[in-house]
Amino acid sequence: MTTILSKLQNSFQANKKYFRADVLAGVTVALALIPEAIAFAFVAGVTPLLSLQTAAMIAIIAAIFSGRPGMISSSTAAIAVVLAPLIALHGLEYLFATVVLMGLIQILLAVFRVGKYTRIIPYSVVLGFLNGLAIVIFMSQWSQFRVDGAWLPPLDFAIMLGFVLLTMGIIHWFPRVTKAIPSALVAIGVVTLTGYLLDVFGVYQLLTVADFAGMNITGELPLFHIPMVELSLETLWIILPYAVIASLVGLTEASLTLRVLDEMTNTRGRINKEFFAQGFANFINGFFGGMGGDAMVGQSIINTKSGGRTRLSGLVAGISLLLFILFAAPLVNAIALASLVGLMFMVVISTFKWESLKYRGKIPRADFFVIALVTIVTVFADLATAVIIGVIVSTIIFAWEKGKHLEFRVGTNAEGERVYKVNGVLFFGSTQNFKDYFEPEHDPDVVIIDLKYGKIMDMSAIEAINSVVERYERAGKRALVTRAAKNCQQLLKNAESITNIDSSNEYDPTKQW
Repeated sequence: MTTILSKLQNSFQANKKYFRADVLAGVTVALALIPEAIAFAFVAGVTPLLSLQTAAMIAIIAAIFSGRPGMISSSTAAIAVVLAPLIALHGLEYLFATVVLMGLIQILLAVFRVGKYTRIIPYSVVLGFLNGLAIVIFMSQWSQFRVDGAWLPPLDFAIMLGFVLLTMGIIHWFPRVTKAIPSALVAIGVVTLTGYLLDVFGVYQLLTVADFAGMNITGELPLFHIPMVELSLETLWIILPYAVIASLVGLTEASLTLRVLDEMTNTRGRINKEFFAQGFANFINGFFGGMGGDAMVGQSIINTKSGGRTRLSGLVAGISLLLFILFAAPLVNAIALASLVGLMFMVVISTFKWESLKYRGKIPRADFFVIALVTIVTVFADLATAVIIGVIVSTIIFAWEKGKHLEFRVGTNAEGERVYKVNGVLFFGSTQNFKDYFEPEHDPDVVIIDLKYGKIMDMSAIEAINSVVERYERAGKRALVTRAAKNCQQLLKNAESITNIDSSNEYDPTKQW
């Protein structure tokens, strides 16, 4: 107990310098979460209040257990898109059961520490993901220039766009005055107050959050609720596919968000702990009538750029959002929509990797292709699909290119034996090149395959070696495999089909060259 208290005290002393910035950043994020949570509700087909309650609960729970302090989690578009068909077909009770199962799957993935495999995501995929995300956020904001599905009249459109630009200007220039208060919070306050005064004096009425939601939001605490579904295999088969896809989508976004924040803050988060935080948040959320969620790249960037560095910022964001819903609903309803659109446009500018536009001709064409591919798939499909496709394409390109880098030195020693000295990695991508290089019909009776500088990586490599040895045997000749590295030699011995192996592994075929 004393050790725990000591650790808490040390943590408090180390992070107290961030607390003021964390609180202000958390409030800023909470304000920015409101229109997004409402928009996600429309995507999923649930009420705005349910989405807002989900956002608050997930933000609080994930922040407590997070492996990446400063990361913001909430209800998200990615999860809403995945679960929308389930809600339309089977209703809310199946949604709640799916969110519970989704959380359990994510917890299990954390327990089995699958987070380490996210390290294989190439940087070109991350760049494409960020660029695509920026475009998706940019495109999504234009829906807020519509009322009842129709674009605003030209004058109203121009006025709202003007206030959006004013918001962006304040966010950009205010830090030159002072950095004590997050510029995003100042911008939201100034534009909302200006809109309120224009309305009071009868000059003009800016669109507000209430206008966007189509109703005045009145808050209440989420209540404990056991999903009312039949406990049967039939129910499981209905919800399982949605739960698996949603859990993988959520964890993909969490891993990439963590990676982005690591680079922004020059620190390193704990991916498996973050997976557990996301899973536990969704598991609890499902029992409180929530729609599920995951990490949010855009909001996490807002939080970090506003000074949020510890888990306090995430806690404040969730608690502030809940308080706004419960006790400040009139103020929430009155927030100028233009201020929140401007804030998100600034997130777009900071999220998009502009330098990637200059990479053509300066980096391998394959990497540039992957960046463009992931960007396009992110825009027209979803983030998780884009990342999976990007990793698969990058892997195929890597295997193809690596497979071409297999070299041979060929000579004949004093005994008249033909020696093939292999240099490179033998794996599924290079085995065909390996097999094509040997010519049993033109070689002498004894051939030596020298693997001193070769590396056997997989079963495909063993099959390729076996195939070559058998070709020589069919030609009435003998191929001896020698000088493999210790671990490679063991792989060859385990493959009992290969008989012509130098058991001493000491034969030097080049000693008399």
